[in-house]
Amino acid sequence: MNINIIAAVAKNRAIGLNNKLIYWLPNDLKRFKALTTGHTIIMGRNTYLSLPKGALPNRRNVVLSTTLSEVPGCDVYASLDDALKSCKADEQVYIIGGARVYEQAMAVADRLCLTEVDDTPAEADAFFPDYSQWHIAYQEFHPKDDRHDYAYAFVDYVR
Repeated sequence: MNINIIAAVAKNRAIGLNNKLIYWLPNDLKRFKALTTGHTIIMGRNTYLSLPKGALPNRRNVVLSTTLSEVPGCDVYASLDDALKSCKADEQVYIIGGARVYEQAMAVADRLCLTEVDDTPAEADAFFPDYSQWHIAYQEFHPKDDRHDYAYAFVDYVR
């Protein structure tokens, strides 16, 4: 099983504010869809609640929650460990948030699929864990343009 963590992070590792993503980058959303479609995505309850239409289509949606036992269109597990045990050996798994789930997953992740945004937001209340010990395996830079308010880079890291 390959465990990937996927996120859009600011220069200060900010990822969210009030249970919402800080950045709206169409190409980041396209990359997210391209990477995760057909695979398993694992998220915390609050991340699930932040999705505008609930479970994401064409993916196995897994929600981590100790308070909910049923979530429409999703498998629910009380812990990341239990969720990972439910995955097949040849499966691509994507951890999609939030901050607490990212923290737990860092110890078992094989790859980080990050969109690094060239900005530091004025406000944030959720941050991605430190990944300074990881190594760049791939990067692709994109300048600011009419659809993207900030320059950004797709950067994949491995241990």
